[in-house]
Order: sequence, then structure tokens, then C-alpha cells
Amino acid sequence: MSTLFTKIVRGELPSHKVWEDEHHLAFLDIRPVRPGHTLVIPKREVDYLFDLEPQEYTEFWQAVRTVEARLRERLGFARTVVVTIGWEVPHVHVHLIPTDSISDVPMPPHVEMTQEELAELARKLRD
Repeated sequence: MSTLFTKIVRGELPSHKVWEDEHHLAFLDIRPVRPGHTLVIPKREVDYLFDLEPQEYTEFWQAVRTVEARLRERLGFARTVVVTIGWEVPHVHVHLIPTDSISDVPMPPHVEMTQEELAELARKLRD
């Protein structure tokens, strides 16, 4: 079954494209956090970012970088927030959100952890 993004790639659903090459597509998010909020996707349907082949992964991040530079040059903002949630649509995508300050992006709530919990978690990841 094709994802929403695959249907956009095929032209079956409309989008506001801002850039593309042979293997990638960038288009405006229809529910933007900020004006210029753009999604970058590989045209090949892959569910999870880390399932991309190594060369595809490298090329995908180069496409993200290309789109980010275009957005920053043409929209004139301070920084881009890069978000890779991966749950909304089962097709690899990166959100590029233009910002001028941290207050431009809603932050998720923090998880409270004790020093002991942090130490145990670090040990588990390290050992």
C-alpha cells in the first residue's frame, strides 16, 4: 500500500513542491509550525530513516542540506530546526522548520530523572 508521500511523488495527490532531484522531493507541510515548514523525503518508499541503505542515507542528508540552504537564503531566518519524528507517515521524512528563536518551536515536556537513573542509563548504553 502506498503512503501519502508516495502518492505525492507519483502526482496522485497535490503538494506545494519547493525542490526535487531524481531521488528526493521537498514540499511545504500542509500543517506548518512556522511559515516555510518543509518536508524532505526520499522518493523511494522506506518506512524508517535508519533502514535506508548507507549510500541512500548519505544522499538523503545531502538533499536535506540543499533544501535547508535554499530555505534560509530565500526566507532569511536565523536557524532551521530539524525534526525526524518518523511516526506520522510510514515514509522517511525530515521536517525543516525556519526559526528566529527557540520560542518559535514548541518543545516537548522534559522527563524527570534522578542522577542515579541517569547513571544507570548511561552504564546500560556504554557497557
